[in-house]
Amino acid sequence: MAMNGGAAKIEVGAEPVRARTIFTVALSVLMVAFFALGSWQVQRLFWKLELIARVDARVHAEPVPVPPPAEWPGISAEKDEYRRVTTTGVFEHEKEVLVQAVTERGAGFWVMTPIVQDDRSTILINRGFVPLDRRDAAARSQSRTSGVVEVIGLLRMPEPGGGFLRSNDPTADRWYSRDVVAIARAQDLANIAPYFIDADATPNAGGLPVGGLTVVSFRNSHLVYAVTWYVLALLSAAGIVVVYRSRAG
Repeated sequence: MAMNGGAAKIEVGAEPVRARTIFTVALSVLMVAFFALGSWQVQRLFWKLELIARVDARVHAEPVPVPPPAEWPGISAEKDEYRRVTTTGVFEHEKEVLVQAVTERGAGFWVMTPIVQDDRSTILINRGFVPLDRRDAAARSQSRTSGVVEVIGLLRMPEPGGGFLRSNDPTADRWYSRDVVAIARAQDLANIAPYFIDADATPNAGGLPVGGLTVVSFRNSHLVYAVTWYVLALLSAAGIVVVYRSRAG
């Protein structure tokens, strides 16, 4: 009986030790994982800061000619978006598309008008914003200039699909995003660039559309996330210390 009792005491005493070991291992895994996540967010922070600086330099640089068709396959958001570019051509006003927009001027539309360049390639130009009551072309006929024009603006990448919870509906001519491919298909535009241009604030005849309303901003919460993960790593380390001390006691 005494031996059985002693064996029972050994078994009961082993349970807390096993539990503390498992808890320590779990906290160690969490600590490493949290630290890794924090370090990853630090890397993302420096990447985001570099991106912001790079884009800021592009936005304020002297305009350069738009990428020609031979360069279209290599265009990407990372190296090309928000480049300040310039082009000349003739607007095809009869093929313009209105894309719903909300700006600092209120609700309205972006006027997307194709421009045909000398080499017969086409680029969609976001000429700017018009309010809801000026959506009809007749209400801003002065802006429908003819002949060769120059456009200076920012190169932008397409916005496929639509807006938040709303899909583009080409058949009903309802557009919620600047989807270059879909607009080109709907308006039968040939040899179109895989990007569009946000025109700058150069005034249009009659005052509309209003260009230069591109919002260049990047959400940057990586520092907050990094601090959060590192704090969780420290708490996990503190938990390991507490378990170790209780074990020693």
